[in-house]
Amino acid sequence: MRETFPVTINGATRQIARGTTVAVAMLLAEQPCRLSVSGEPRGALCGMGICFECRAVVNGIPHRRTCQILCEQDMTVETNR
Repeated sequence: MRETFPVTINGATRQIARGTTVAVAMLLAEQPCRLSVSGEPRGALCGMGICFECRAVVNGIPHRRTCQILCEQDMTVETNR
């Protein structure tokens, strides 16, 4: 069994396995990474950091490419608006 730790995604705390990217954690939590200009939810597309669709606020820093960041204990992630 993989080690898990708490990560807060849009105000809800979830147990996330070590080695999980923030983009995958957001998908598991059924939360969008960002909202488009028209307000539609967006998520990871390429998974390689090229498309920038997976941008979210990570530990208070906006526009982070979540497919390139591994979750850490007590990390806070919010949908980029």
